[in-house]
Amino acid sequence: MKDDKDPALLEEKLGIKFKNADLLTQSMVHRSYLNENPQFYLDNNERLEFLGDAVLEIAVTEYLFNNFDNPEGELTNWRASLVNSRMLATIATDLGLDKHLYLSRGEAKDKNTKARQYILADAMEAMIGAIYLDRGMRAADNFIKKHILIHLPNILKNKLYLDPKSRFQELAQDRRGITPSYRVLATKGPDHNKKFTVGLYLENEMISKGEGTSKQEAQVNAAEAALQLEEWQE
Repeated sequence: MKDDKDPALLEEKLGIKFKNADLLTQSMVHRSYLNENPQFYLDNNERLEFLGDAVLEIAVTEYLFNNFDNPEGELTNWRASLVNSRMLATIATDLGLDKHLYLSRGEAKDKNTKARQYILADAMEAMIGAIYLDRGMRAADNFIKKHILIHLPNILKNKLYLDPKSRFQELAQDRRGITPSYRVLATKGPDHNKKFTVGLYLENEMISKGEGTSKQEAQVNAAEAALQLEEWQE
């Protein structure tokens, strides 16, 4: 029976056979794992992540440049929506990368958090770096088209390249003829660690609430919640 972290299992999921499977394994090694396992035979994935980030950016940029005649600002927003940590973490989860990560015991327990999202996104970039080193730009480009650029039609259809506040405002004005407003409902905690609760309103109707360590973050979270509650994501 194969080990869960056997790179052959991941190669199978990716449909890519590596010449040097250690590169694929290394792309899954978080630095916290090496703190507990300093004798591990591979380094962490940070250098591969650095490389993969650049490969991903050039592949997405080239695709958008070659296929769309839109202004720079729009293309920049589209690219950002494809390569941000939330999108990459979602794709990593769909690919089952979570099972292949090498994490410290503490990080392994810390699931469904912002920190895990960043770890998964970094692993995606590191894996792209590994594909590039092992199989070349064509293989990396094919992977990016198959697993990342495939999400572009949905992003464009639903204007997911807009930030949640802008997206909700545009939809609210279009569907309800109302410009949303935000009100601070509560503030708690000391000055260095304040938590804000903000309500999103359409006229006097409160649609949703959001919390955050700043008013802006709370507003964004309220807008995200409103998009889901109003079922305006689709």
